[in-house]
Amino acid sequence: MADILCDMLSRLRTGRALVAKQDITQAVAILGKGARQAIRLGDDCAAIPDGDGYLLLASEGFQDSFVRSMPWFSGYCGVMVNVSDIAAMGGRPLAVVDALWSDTPEVAAPILTGLHDGARTYGVPVVGGHTNMRSPHNSLSVAILGRARHLLSSFDARPGEVLIAAIDLRGRWHDPHPFWDASSTLCGTGGAARLRGDIELLPMIAEDGLSRAAKDISMAGLLGTALMLAECSGVGMTIMLDDIPRPGDAPMERWLSAFPSYGYLLTARPEDAGAIMDRFRGRDIAASVIGRCDSTHRVDVLWADARETFWDLAHRPLMGVAP
Repeated sequence: MADILCDMLSRLRTGRALVAKQDITQAVAILGKGARQAIRLGDDCAAIPDGDGYLLLASEGFQDSFVRSMPWFSGYCGVMVNVSDIAAMGGRPLAVVDALWSDTPEVAAPILTGLHDGARTYGVPVVGGHTNMRSPHNSLSVAILGRARHLLSSFDARPGEVLIAAIDLRGRWHDPHPFWDASSTLCGTGGAARLRGDIELLPMIAEDGLSRAAKDISMAGLLGTALMLAECSGVGMTIMLDDIPRPGDAPMERWLSAFPSYGYLLTARPEDAGAIMDRFRGRDIAASVIGRCDSTHRVDVLWADARETFWDLAHRPLMGVAP
């Protein structure tokens, strides 16, 4: 088992999605120059103090190949993934804007339809943007504005806290991409209320003081997302793979590489973990304690009787955003 774990972690460590997160290092080095940033770089959203809470601002861009091969789904994802970022910060979405480039109006139509359907499903209006239907390429980016009363942040995990994974397993693979889709199949089927209620769990957890730190599971996969959370907070983690919520027929490596439409990592005091998991389970979302935060600055992984280090942040930063 030790050899199997070592080989799997090596492949995950060098996977395209996680390697791409290292590109953030250069952006942080340039954009973070000078005086200490009032807005911390590296979180799921920019959290801008505003009155008795925070405005949340985030954006996502989609590669040409994805937009061309799955135009409707790329538009839908433009809303879905941005809403997930807002929720991961303990917020509620207010509105989105999009920037669309396509070579013809016919190509643009399904992208815009997907954007419209996502906005309607999640109850977030599209309030403007940029459109060019005479472009040599097909690309989409979507930005979102939200608001939070109390933050969940990538920078506030603490040693001694437990790590909780909450993932909606009521989905399907969206081949050929590594998406676990528990959202788009509910579009137009009366499932919008369920999706909105599921998203509402995150700001309620923040406002009730049950957690201070969270991230949504991104294209970097579960371990990559945990690594990003650990780096931002300046902590280490030990993660137990056997405790991760997982569909019964999903191979471990594929699942650890997956980008779920509803998947979050949260840290919490051990005495608050049960209350957090009960809230997710009350809405039929799988939730488990999968690890613990420590002061090692490593992300270690346990699987059966094997233990391996996935990443040592003390010797190799990922995004360059450590405290």
